[in-house]
Amino acid sequence: MEFYIHHVGISVYDIEKTAQFYRYFGFKEVTDYTAEDGSFKIKHLKLGDFIIELFWFSDHVPAVRKDLWDDLKIGGYRHIALKVKDIHKTLEKLKKDGVADSNTQVNRGRTGILYFFIRDPDGNFVEIVQDDRNL
Repeated sequence: MEFYIHHVGISVYDIEKTAQFYRYFGFKEVTDYTAEDGSFKIKHLKLGDFIIELFWFSDHVPAVRKDLWDDLKIGGYRHIALKVKDIHKTLEKLKKDGVADSNTQVNRGRTGILYFFIRDPDGNFVEIVQDDRNL
């Protein structure tokens, strides 16, 4: 039996704004659903074989997003990671385009990869990594 990553689900406050954010990284919208009564929406955005499933609810409950370290201590899924070939050029472009904060820096992780974090429009963490390890 083999398993493959299919998707990650993210609940959002503004589904169009969040979809636009992920389109910046090359995700393409492949599914769009709105409940008949307008109470919730679902969008699937695909990059390669990976799908982000966005959920929007009219009666959403706000989340408190802390800084990265405190957020990692909370149980549950904490972030997604997108892999790039040249992390320094990527960060430069993201800063230029206003996607990354001007103070964002590339770090070397304890597992040996280069990384930095940004946030989507809802404050969810998105990690950008350059992983040159041959795992």
